[in-house]
Amino acid sequence: MKNSIKVERAKKDLTQADLAKLAKVSRQTINAMELGKYVPSTVLALRLAQIFKVEVSAIFTLEELDWE
Repeated sequence: MKNSIKVERAKKDLTQADLAKLAKVSRQTINAMELGKYVPSTVLALRLAQIFKVEVSAIFTLEELDWE
């Protein structure tokens, strides 16, 4: 799954640590998501969408492999 967390974070001028605090997760979790190594729970995806004030689908996009 692709995500635009890094882009959305930059638009709000947030560090990984800032976003982690707002989302109530570790900075390592934010880093892992940005690198595509961690897929967030539904709750975390919804938190991020609220923080960025966008729809979840604006942050996360399924890739072809996600359908296999």
